[in-house]
Amino acid sequence: MACEGILLGMGNPLLDISAVVDDDFLQKYDIKLNNAILAEDKHLPMYDEMASKGNVEYIAGGATQNSIRVAQWMLQIPGATSYMGSTGKDKFGEEMKKNSTEAGVNVHYYEDEAAPTGTCAVCVVGGERSLIANLSAANCYKSEHLKSPENWKLVEKAKYFYIAGFFLTVSPESIMLVAEHAAANNKVFMMNLSAPFICEFFKDVQEKALPYMDYVFGNETEARTFAKVHGWETENVEEIALKISQWPKASGAHKRITVITQGADPVVVAEDGKVKLFPVILLPKEKLVDTNGAGDAFVGGFLSQLVQEKPVEDCVKAGCYAANVIIQRSGCTYPEKPDFK
Repeated sequence: MACEGILLGMGNPLLDISAVVDDDFLQKYDIKLNNAILAEDKHLPMYDEMASKGNVEYIAGGATQNSIRVAQWMLQIPGATSYMGSTGKDKFGEEMKKNSTEAGVNVHYYEDEAAPTGTCAVCVVGGERSLIANLSAANCYKSEHLKSPENWKLVEKAKYFYIAGFFLTVSPESIMLVAEHAAANNKVFMMNLSAPFICEFFKDVQEKALPYMDYVFGNETEARTFAKVHGWETENVEEIALKISQWPKASGAHKRITVITQGADPVVVAEDGKVKLFPVILLPKEKLVDTNGAGDAFVGGFLSQLVQEKPVEDCVKAGCYAANVIIQRSGCTYPEKPDFK
């Protein structure tokens, strides 16, 4: 049975500003669908434009926070999960804290005095999404916050750690502190490739953390980008997953398992030199609302079973279940109770 504080996540807490847009909007701001990028100056006017749309929604987001909330929802044990990241001292930050706390997550935000809470524009076209993150306060996380006794206590209590690759752009030092703690104490440390730009432009910090990763999550585009960046002459996702699983490890306590999702195609799991494929739950196109949070929800579902020491097949099933629920709703939201069997 999963106990209190068993799973700890660290990442960039962002408020999703989600709206259905059109192709002209994508072109105007030079946005590609199914991508995730950091905002540049040219993107900044976009947030106000989206906020003025009639169909705009504000949803607590940020990749790791989404996964932790979904794991918490699947577990239905108050306080089973904890989360750290940086917000601003403003109404968006307060709203997010309220949201996550009500969801049962034990959140310990670092509140930055100067920067506003980070936002993420979620542009939805035909159910597909593109993410443009304006990190703002999320970019201000300091490892001092992690090291403070009340927060480090959460690290000591947890047996499983999950951090999205996006956090590599903010506090690699915090990631390494947790990674080294996990390796020294036979705990499970997990990360996500998260986005092509992380694999391309944050290759060095990603490589530094990789030996500590017991599980590596990602999708097919990120896996192919990772392979390209490392000069692997292959686009074959199964082969790439296998190679990532065989990357040298810092500690021999756990073997590395790579889990790659491929949208409607089967989930690829590589472990022990073998690859297994697991079908996803197919959804008729008319039931798809948006894919925002689908990958995060898959990880959340997966983690909810992993922390209960269930076999990898059950973890994947739970991941597919959670992703299927989330893509039928706007953003990374879910009904009151799961009905996963």
